[in-house]
Amino acid sequence: MASVYDYSGKTITGHDKPIADYKGQVLLIVNTASKCGFTPQFKGLEAIYEKYKDKGLMVLGFPCNQFLNQDPGSDAQISEFCELNYGVTFPMFAKIDVNGDDAHPLFKHLTSAAPGLLGIKAVKWNFTKFLVDRNGKVISRYAPATKPEDIAADIERLL
Repeated sequence: MASVYDYSGKTITGHDKPIADYKGQVLLIVNTASKCGFTPQFKGLEAIYEKYKDKGLMVLGFPCNQFLNQDPGSDAQISEFCELNYGVTFPMFAKIDVNGDDAHPLFKHLTSAAPGLLGIKAVKWNFTKFLVDRNGKVISRYAPATKPEDIAADIERLL
């Protein structure tokens, strides 16, 4: 069976980045948006990253514009927004689709490995979060309303 390490993405600055580069770390993979009611979660994601990065946590942000056009900017604009408004230092990737025929292969894997409520695979909204263990296995999926700090105990168990 595939693991998250079988995929790669483009960083927000346009470089190819294999997810395998994060092997051995606990990953929190999130589809993000700059103009969403959940956008303030960037602050919580950065806080959890700062708290646990030295213990082996990596947060990976994937901007997505599939939900009510809530991330219409360019990758450069998104990067600047995240840095200026929320002090984001965790890795951000180029904008992708998370649902449909053009969904990024990583998100196809994540949604198959951790379906949502009632077995629905589609990502419901911005800031859906996927927790991955140090071996690349998808452990949990969290709803957009789940605050990053509410995932801390699950992260600690994996660290």
